[in-house]
Amino acid sequence: MIEFRQIDDGNPALVHSPMVRALEKTFSYIAEHGGIGLTPSKAFKRVFLHWAAREFDWPGYSEEDLFAINKVLNEIDFGPLMDLHDVMIALKVGRHYKGQFKLTKAGQELVGQPGRIFGIFTPFYLFEVNHARFSRFDDEPVLGNWDVFLNVLNVETEDGATGADLRRVLFGEPDLAGGFDDVLSSLYIQVLRPLCWTGLLQENRDKGLLQTRESTFTKTPLWRAALRLETGGVVRRAPRH
Repeated sequence: MIEFRQIDDGNPALVHSPMVRALEKTFSYIAEHGGIGLTPSKAFKRVFLHWAAREFDWPGYSEEDLFAINKVLNEIDFGPLMDLHDVMIALKVGRHYKGQFKLTKAGQELVGQPGRIFGIFTPFYLFEVNHARFSRFDDEPVLGNWDVFLNVLNVETEDGATGADLRRVLFGEPDLAGGFDDVLSSLYIQVLRPLCWTGLLQENRDKGLLQTRESTFTKTPLWRAALRLETGGVVRRAPRH
């Protein structure tokens, strides 16, 4: 059983969560504009998407990143925001009403409470959302269970570990005869990236590195503040060669 500690609203570790930052900014936008405009298919309208790209400054999905490959944005182009939209609906924090997305009473009660936002959204997002929908095959199975992943990562990312390191520890050496590591791709999409988006891990792609295997993943202060794990007393791993 994975336990999350309650995070105080004033805890400075919350600054590491792109998800909490984006939700707070979304709530402020709704307060200022009365809601978020929806397309006929109930996706967020472009005026909000363009605003969110600028204001969220989401790692890997900044305004510069998004407009480098899109002239205009649709919600499907902005993966983190598409997830947040779905999760707000699922948690009944927001609803669609007369062509707009508005906060429910439960959502309004979260305004100005980033610690509660983290505590409500993070477990649901990690454990209930189908992250495989961003994979090449949306029915791709999860490669393990979160209890194992979090306890292993708790040790391995203490001083930082590359995607290749984590793939090797969890699943062994890859067979790259086909030129693509499906296992590492699934590990990133279904485990590592969601942990980064919630702010528990941080991904470092210094020097323009594009491959997950070369990225370094490190625990943020939010990991230590929020998670209570069996490997809580971290045992230092042996240096890698």
